[in-house]
Parts: sequence; structure tokens; C-alpha cells
Amino acid sequence: MSGLIALELGRIAHLELVNPPLNLVTRELILELRDALAQLADADDVRAVVVTGRGDRAFCAGSHIGEFEGLRGRVADGKLLLEKFVYRQLADLPMPTIAAIEGDALGGGLELALCCDLRVASATARLGMPEVRLAVIPGSGGTQRLPRIIGPARAKELILTGRIIAAEEAERIGLVNQVVPGGQARPAAEDVAEEIAARGPLAVREAKKLIERALDLELDAGFAEELDASERIFSSEDMLEGAKAFFAKRDPDYRGR
Repeated sequence: MSGLIALELGRIAHLELVNPPLNLVTRELILELRDALAQLADADDVRAVVVTGRGDRAFCAGSHIGEFEGLRGRVADGKLLLEKFVYRQLADLPMPTIAAIEGDALGGGLELALCCDLRVASATARLGMPEVRLAVIPGSGGTQRLPRIIGPARAKELILTGRIIAAEEAERIGLVNQVVPGGQARPAAEDVAEEIAARGPLAVREAKKLIERALDLELDAGFAEELDASERIFSSEDMLEGAKAFFAKRDPDYRGR
């Protein structure tokens, strides 16, 4: 391990890219990220995850271009299949994830942020997928996740022009959920994580899964899965605790059971 990923477990976990100043995505970083995400997937006591990049210059400025030439003709085997697998690990974490975007989130860095459930950006952040400027395409999920978040027309505009946008525009088109002053992306993301962590963890995880499934299911099939999830939740101890706390006018003490 070369220390390219820092993972701090807890009720709110912190996952940090440690490859400053740009936190570039390299094969070594992706392999360490894979191992960290495997730990998170099994962490039943983690209620939310904040994803950050070391420093204030970049959340992640994308792939290390120096690796491109060595991947010619075998990019899938050498790079993209691994990245797709690991990015899917992040997207599939059972607990909510919040990207704290301080500085640039470009190319593969924005693709990484798109795998998170929510995105908080500082006012100084820049976001975009400039891959076509280098005669390549967003190949780690960008062409698929971006249209699902901001719609196909906006996604085409950003991807086909390679344009980089400011945080305020990103918020306006729904690419980020919140813009905060410079230097405040991580604290703001932690505030959101604390708010989520105070809710019923079983319900939060079920709701996240249902929302993700809603993009792929027919409406009636989605209703059926929602009903099954509700049956599971109404059998939980947390549901009873929530009702008791409501009538007692106190904060609930959810245990994830």
C-alpha cells in the first residue's frame, strides 16, 4: 500500500484521495480504492460516507494522462474495466455517500463524484468532462451517469464540447446539490452526513436502494419492491423506536435493528 487512499471508519466514514495536488486517478490509486470500498461495504455501523480529495486545488482532476500511451489498444483490460468495477463499488455502497468537491472535479474525477449520492461543491470548484479535448471519451461511466443526473441534453453539451463549468452553474443544472464558500465543502458535506446519520439507518439504506432501482424498473415493479421494503422496515426495532420517540417528544436512538 502506498497511501493513496485514506479511510477513516466511524458512524460517518471519511474516504480521501491522497495524491495531491491534483489527486490524479492512477492504477495504484484505483487498486487501493477498491480495497477501501470493500471495507466500507461490510461496515454495518457506518451510516454515511464523505468522499474528499487531499488539498484545496482538486477533488480529483481525472486520470493520469501519462498512463495513456501505455494503454493504447488495451485500454479496457488495462484501465477501464478496473475503473468501472471500482466506481460501481462506490455507487453500490449500501449507505449514502456525499462528495465534498473542493477545487477541480474533472474527467475521471467528476465520474467518481457522480458515483456518490450527493455532491457538495465549494464556490471555487470547477466541474467538467474535457476528455474530447484529448480525443478520448469519458470511459468510466460518465456517458451513462451524467445523463441520468442532469438529463441527456445537458450531458451532451458538457461531454461533446468538453466545457468546464463553475460550481454555480453546476448547481443550477442539478449536477451538484449545494454550493458553499471556498474551503467549506468538507464541513458542509459532514453536516449533510450528520443529518442522514440521525435518521433510521435501515430505512435510509432501503430508500437509497429503491431510488436507484427506480431508474431501471417499470412503475408497478417499483411499487412492488417498495412494498416489500416497507414490510421489512415495519418489522424492525428501529420503526418502534421512531414511533416511541415521536410520542415522547425526544430524539430517537436508532440501532440499525
